[in-house]
Amino acid sequence: MRNKWKTMLLAGMTLAMLLSACSSTGKPEDKGTEGGTPSASAPASTAPSQEQNKEEKKEHLTLEWFTFVNQATSNLPNASDDFVKQAIEERFNVTLNMNYMPVGEDYKKKLNLLLASKDVPDMFTTDGRTSQEYILQGLTADMTPFVSPETMPNYFKWVTLEELERYAIEDVFARAPLPFARSIYRSYYIRKDWLDNLNLEIPTSYDELTNVLKAFTFNDPDGNKKNDTYGFSVSAGGNGMPWDFPQWYNNGLFQATVVGEQDHMYHDNGSDPLAGKVVDEVLEWLDAGIVDPDWFLNKGMAHIDKAAQGKIGVVVGVDRNFAFDSNPTGLQAKTKSIIPGAEWVPFNPIPEKPQWREGVAASAFLFAKTAADTSPEKVKRSIEILDWLASEEGFLMTHYGLEGKHYTRDGNKITLNEDAYQKDIVDKGNFLDVYQFFTPDEANVLGLEIIEPSMSDRDREIVATISTYLHDTYYKGVNTSPPAGFNLADFRTKMYEYHQKMLFDDKSGSNWPQYREDLMTRYGGRELFQAYVEQIRKAGYELKDFE
Repeated sequence: MRNKWKTMLLAGMTLAMLLSACSSTGKPEDKGTEGGTPSASAPASTAPSQEQNKEEKKEHLTLEWFTFVNQATSNLPNASDDFVKQAIEERFNVTLNMNYMPVGEDYKKKLNLLLASKDVPDMFTTDGRTSQEYILQGLTADMTPFVSPETMPNYFKWVTLEELERYAIEDVFARAPLPFARSIYRSYYIRKDWLDNLNLEIPTSYDELTNVLKAFTFNDPDGNKKNDTYGFSVSAGGNGMPWDFPQWYNNGLFQATVVGEQDHMYHDNGSDPLAGKVVDEVLEWLDAGIVDPDWFLNKGMAHIDKAAQGKIGVVVGVDRNFAFDSNPTGLQAKTKSIIPGAEWVPFNPIPEKPQWREGVAASAFLFAKTAADTSPEKVKRSIEILDWLASEEGFLMTHYGLEGKHYTRDGNKITLNEDAYQKDIVDKGNFLDVYQFFTPDEANVLGLEIIEPSMSDRDREIVATISTYLHDTYYKGVNTSPPAGFNLADFRTKMYEYHQKMLFDDKSGSNWPQYREDLMTRYGGRELFQAYVEQIRKAGYELKDFE
């Protein structure tokens, strides 16, 4: 079936190339610069190019998009201040209505309501698992007539055809991956000033980390003569054990799945045979009292807020500038505004083991079937805009602002004017965040070098430290889908229920073998993961049958 899908995709792409080879006049198009992107020496402009002015004016369309934002506080400004909206609407002759929310359950609930109403968005983004649900429900459009290297040349600078194929599920081309970050900046961060106060070194092993957390909890690391600090915290949101707990990768289980290069086995980490051992190790920390007691009920970034208030000594950050001096909304700046002597530094508590996997496709962009059936021109126009967002011009504008105002350019070197960026963008709702859903902040993909004048030597040291971490490079990620009719939600709900039962009722991981067997039999886990094995084998990996 995978080969069948690939044949359909390639055939559709070939047809799209043939159809787009001619303009509406039947003559070959003069494409000019690819994707409407200016040359390296030309400044970006919000005005349509001369070539566009020569083209026949496109029909005006109103487009409805529903997308992610990274920060809940991000908001679009007045239309007169939103130069991205102005550029898009003038260039593509559209009215673009951007609806956006932080990713999470509230986002999914809102999207479900939209898809069930008359206000179906023309384009929307979602996580991989939810996109599969929509595909199975028949809510999404076939993307074959719309997405190809010809219709989206800039998009395919970020995503390869192989990655697009691997992202397919249910043997249909009904979703495409959002361009994703290749670099990994996930790291543990520790209060270096607390270590100094207690004459301790940065831990370099799991046992050393445990001892440091005990000292952070019981030895008054901030010197305020109060018993008001904890070594570690996470935000579980009332569900399971987050991957932030280092006990997962202490046992070789990181991210959601692992394909073992040595054992050639598929590991679903949450239901892996070693999950009971992970529970026992987490319980050792909980019993020792070194974890924030609110960890299970903490939601969102609550644990980071507590860390910024000086209550937590070790947390996990996933963004490059998570604790930069130059990031006014980052952990370092927030903490120092309350505690001037605070210093967060990155560290790897188990340096001999990979703690994460190299970046792979995750979230998707999709088109509603109703939109494609009734207004295919809206889908095509959305495709044009998305590809512009992936172009050099679109990327620079949505990440760094306007040339000559928010940055200057010398060849491929982009020097940021951070004061202007703060005044015009951050102070007006940090609104570029709304447009950054489509491309990660990785200018090197386009051959650009970003110079940040405010970046301190400490900031550069953070990047250099994180770049030394081990990451799994064997398994590049294959998108898998459950067998028809399999209720993955029920399986995961029961799995998390067993995790919580071991943590809060059993106070032990000793019952995990029988809980796991229940998941593998009554809840169909063995059938599910053997199906995944077969799908991964088709992508070229040699795997043993699931056990």
